[in-house]
Amino acid sequence: MKKLMTALALIAAAGTVLAQATPVGLWKTIDDETKTEKSYVRITEAGGVLTGKVEKIADPTKQDSKCEKCSDERKDKPVLGMTIVRNARADADKVHWEGGEILDPNNGKVYRLRLKPVDGGKAMEVRGYIGPFFRNQQWIRVE
Repeated sequence: MKKLMTALALIAAAGTVLAQATPVGLWKTIDDETKTEKSYVRITEAGGVLTGKVEKIADPTKQDSKCEKCSDERKDKPVLGMTIVRNARADADKVHWEGGEILDPNNGKVYRLRLKPVDGGKAMEVRGYIGPFFRNQQWIRVE
């Protein structure tokens, strides 16, 4: 009986680790240039598609900032609460999520997107592409 309980506990722990190895959750974004905390983004999944919204802005002086440089329906809308990750889907092995886009509200640019959880899901490599050029950020899981 003790061996059965131990086995069940290990299976449950493995399931928790696998669940954390997805982009779904709350993430602290880190600026790729200054290495400072920028915001908190909550990524959710519905029907196999990921969406990410800005839940908190780290700099108190930027709480009311708007996406002045955006060129789509987000132009001049508040960054707080804004959807910045859209339409990402898992690859066949669920190693990374791609095919969607990510918006940088600071410059209004929309990049093709790849999300890759690393370090057992404690961090995530976020890569935005425009043509052959890309930017990387390392986000830290909050929950």
